[in-house]
Amino acid sequence: MDHPNSISEEARPQAGKELKRGLKDRHIQLIAIGGAIGVGLFLGSAKAISKAGPALLVSYAVAGLAVFFIMRALGELLIHKPVAGSFATYAEEYINPWAGFVTGWTYWFTWIVTCMAELTAVGVYFHYWFPDIPQWLPALVTLLLLYGANMIAVKLFGEMEFWFALVKVITIVAMLVIGIAVIVFGLGDLGRTASFSNLWSHGGFAPVGMLGVVLTLQIACFAYTGVELIGVTAGEAENPQTVLPQATNNVTYRVLIFYIGALAVIMALVPWNELSPGMSPFVQVFEKMGIPAAPDIINFVVITAAASSCNSGIFSTGRMLYALAHSRQAPVALGRINARHIPAAGISLSAACMLVGVALNYLVPEEVFTYVTSVATVGTVWTWGVIVWSHLKYRRAVAHGRASAVAYRMPGAPYANFFVLAFLVLVLGFLACDASTRIALYVTPVWFALLSVGYWVSRNRGRLAVGALPEAD
Repeated sequence: MDHPNSISEEARPQAGKELKRGLKDRHIQLIAIGGAIGVGLFLGSAKAISKAGPALLVSYAVAGLAVFFIMRALGELLIHKPVAGSFATYAEEYINPWAGFVTGWTYWFTWIVTCMAELTAVGVYFHYWFPDIPQWLPALVTLLLLYGANMIAVKLFGEMEFWFALVKVITIVAMLVIGIAVIVFGLGDLGRTASFSNLWSHGGFAPVGMLGVVLTLQIACFAYTGVELIGVTAGEAENPQTVLPQATNNVTYRVLIFYIGALAVIMALVPWNELSPGMSPFVQVFEKMGIPAAPDIINFVVITAAASSCNSGIFSTGRMLYALAHSRQAPVALGRINARHIPAAGISLSAACMLVGVALNYLVPEEVFTYVTSVATVGTVWTWGVIVWSHLKYRRAVAHGRASAVAYRMPGAPYANFFVLAFLVLVLGFLACDASTRIALYVTPVWFALLSVGYWVSRNRGRLAVGALPEAD
């Protein structure tokens, strides 16, 4: 008898209708960097700085250590089995089918609300140039443009994301180089006050105590959301056995340098208590440098950063629905591929759900960013937790001869796994300490209750009782 969630013949892709391995090494590395370097750094860090001061660097460092172990665990699993929708597949195989179902849908939901945050950031950034334009309008236009781009071809998506991410990387590197030069050589008006001593001279390194550090851990976790995108690209990567280990290592180190290095230089250039929490710290710093047109250039870059991260989100949600459909954990129609080898139905459904973010920008423009980032953090914590737990179970399977070992291994296992799991539990606890992030803990039980019902339906009916959409020509 077949497993209730096994892939039936009608759910399988037809010949020539599978995802294509069209993503090269440079695409994979920049997609993961682009997904992780977005609104969390360019906008969310401003609020985090106001809450913790320079001690925010501790939050990003601790969260970064956890992310290092998470990525090494994911890398080992990816080399073992490079498939699309990897998190759900590993959870189902090494934990249980319920975990696979919940992980797949939760990761999809996480990116839906993350894209809402990115679209919100686009609206906020446009206010810098056009203060009279309603915040929801740029968000809507951006979503429609990115949806269209994702419906063309995976190789075009890879090229777009490569250049999107490259713009962000060049900007951060330029800010680091120029900022350090200003600090060391005292260049310009800002050079008179810029100093690394600003990191501890304005109320101390931790001006609001360790409470500020713990309360910003969820912001740090949200900021790193996206590094795991490597797992979603695995099913479309050329030479996954070679590309994925390199991408996993490089992305982890680069993201840590970009986040911690950029924030340290920013707070050395401008004291933390002089940065506005409602405006990108990058724009503020370049304004104070007095470089002609620099604020406009940086504002364009941060719009590009938010759009890039949202672009990655639309890509990943479509692929996750594709994987869920092929495990009979989503409607069969979502697993169908169009003539351009794109999971068009999954992308379309995801983009439609992201319209809720546009509506929230119309209804609650001031609160929407905090609401959606805190909800996204819970989904990220779950996904990361499942990755390290699946890795722990995989290592046990290897030890008992039930799975094959690979040369690329996560260091410190199993103790590193337990450290990451304990850290993630603490992050969830800290969400309850802040009234603005507590809403995520109200949404979470409802979401998991709905998923449990959905899992029961899919198990007992073999597949969701919906008709399959006709394939595109």
